[in-house]
Parts: sequence; C-alpha cells; structure tokens
Amino acid sequence: MLDKLREIERKFDAVESDYNNPDVVTNPKEMQRLGKLRSELEPIVVTIRDYQKTLGELEETEELLSDPEMREMAQAELDPLKAKIANLEQDLKKMLVPKDPQDDKPVIIEIRPAVGGDEAGLFANELFRMYLRYCERRRWKSEIIEHEVNGLGGLERAIFKVDAVGAYSQLKHESGGHRVQRVPATETQGRIHTSIATVAVLPEAEEVDVYIDPKDLEISTFCSSSAGGQHMQKNETAIRIIHKPTGLVSTCQDERSQLQNKLKAMAVMRTKLYQLRQEELAAERAGMRKGQVGSGERSEKVRTYNFPQSRITDHRVGFQHNNVAAFMDGDLQPVIDALIQDEQARKLAEAEEAG
Repeated sequence: MLDKLREIERKFDAVESDYNNPDVVTNPKEMQRLGKLRSELEPIVVTIRDYQKTLGELEETEELLSDPEMREMAQAELDPLKAKIANLEQDLKKMLVPKDPQDDKPVIIEIRPAVGGDEAGLFANELFRMYLRYCERRRWKSEIIEHEVNGLGGLERAIFKVDAVGAYSQLKHESGGHRVQRVPATETQGRIHTSIATVAVLPEAEEVDVYIDPKDLEISTFCSSSAGGQHMQKNETAIRIIHKPTGLVSTCQDERSQLQNKLKAMAVMRTKLYQLRQEELAAERAGMRKGQVGSGERSEKVRTYNFPQSRITDHRVGFQHNNVAAFMDGDLQPVIDALIQDEQARKLAEAEEAG
C-alpha cells in the first residue's frame, strides 16, 4: 500500500506543477482536465499526509517511553495515536479501491410493469413518481423522455433522464425487479396480490463515448399521444429511431417540438448502444441490462414493498424501512447509502484479497 501512496503523492505534485505552468494556463481544456484530476487526488493526498504525520508522532512518542519523566505522558498518548493510525489506514484502503468510471455520469432510467397485470402498471407508475420525488429532494434536474399510461393510470413504460453529476453512483443499485405486496384497488375480496415492476438504470453516453453512423439509423415520425403532444395531434412531432445493425429502438414524444424529441431519442439511443458495446467488451458484464431487469418473474427481486405491513425490504443487504408512505415519496437515501456501503465493502475485500 505504501508504494501506491507514494505514487499518488508524486502524481499530485506533478499535477500541481502543471497546474501552475504559464503555458498550461492558456489551454482551457488542459486546465479543466488538470483541475478535475487535482480535485480527485487532493482528498487522498491530504489523508496520506495526515497518516505520515501521525506515524511520525507515534515514533516520537515511543522514543519518550525510555525517559522516566516523560514515560507516563507518552504512555497516555500511545493508544489514541494507534487508533488514529488504524482509522487512517482504513480510510486510505477505501480511497484506493478503484472507482467506477461511470459513477459521475447522469443516468437514463427505464421503468416497465412486468408480472401482475393492471396492478403491476399502477405500481410501476408509483415507482416513476418515487424517483422523480427523490430527484426533487436532491435538487437534481430530471427530464421525462417517455411516459405512457393506460386508461386505468397504469404505466406502460417510462424513460427519463437524471441530469446530475454522480447520479449513476447513487442510483445504479436501483436496477432490478421491484416487488409489491398489497390489496389492489381493483380487488373486491380484500386479497393481497404480488406484482413486479422492473427498473433499468444506465449511465448516459456522451457523443464522444460512441459514434453512430447516420446511415445506420432509420428515423420516423408519428403523432404524439403524450400530454405534451395532445395539442398538436395533426403534426407528427414524436420520433422513433431504429438502429438497423442492432435493432435497438428509441422513441420520444414528451416534447411538443420534433427537434427536442429527436435530441432526447438520440440521447437514449447513444446510451443503449454504449451499454451494448460495453457488455460486448467485458464478458463478465455481458447481458448487464438483461441482468438488471431480469425476466420479471416474481422470484426475481431486489426489493419488496409490503404495503399492509408498511415495510420496505432490500434483499441484497437486508435493509428494512418501516414507512412505505415516506419511501414512496422519495425517501430513498437510507437504502441507497446502505447499498453503496455494501459495494465499497465488497470492493475493499476484493482489493485486499488481490494483495
């Protein structure tokens, strides 16, 4: 670990030197790159230097043990110093765990009903609102790309973008099957039903992440059926994009402008293609999106929403939240924090095992 720490310090010092170089100051792109790198390295360098300073204090204190007049005072300082060193070592180990390169990206989230008929659609629409409320709590910007509901108010499909730095790091663990247990509004005999809605969370791809040949796209327009398009039914403002080599489809009809719908649909297409290519490049991540949403069977779930008992259970970390109403109103942070901590603990264990 010490070799890695010294390497990070050298890298930080080099960045600091370049950052103050007059030739670099006149290059905005290079300044931006160095500024980002500096902000990433600075917290760990501050911790490294605190660790080194505390190690020096411990060494000096241990030398004082041989002095009869100073022994008692030195002895009293030893345990707090050792505890601080242990804590700093743990912090440094966590900081050395490789960061997911996608973590800082905005995300595109897709929600669909799976098993459970009308009740699955109604629950999926509640999940859609839950995530929008979470974004409001975080003061994150969200943009609806597609939101289709049936006559009962059940969701057919929702796609929306969360445009915030770090959105993927916070929301990536929401992918999977979400199971609800409750008495549906349509149930006349008071029986509890179980339904599933699926959520897929994908890091948004930028234009520099993936190149799309315009010749590979089939773009068509149609009349919007969304709330935004009801006033323009005579105009085909909605957009459907098909990527012919892969068969991937992206649509957007939420905006009244055909151009805005096209821009949003292209953003979704880029993200889907980027994800597909990432899966192809990394065999262990193959089928990531399929793994996220699963087959929609009742047995496949990451979380259960038990309305009669007002309890949310995340099955991956055993986390429980005993206020369904608050959770559905966007109070997700406690379970998100628990999932992030679990991810960090697993990565740390893997790093330590690798040596």
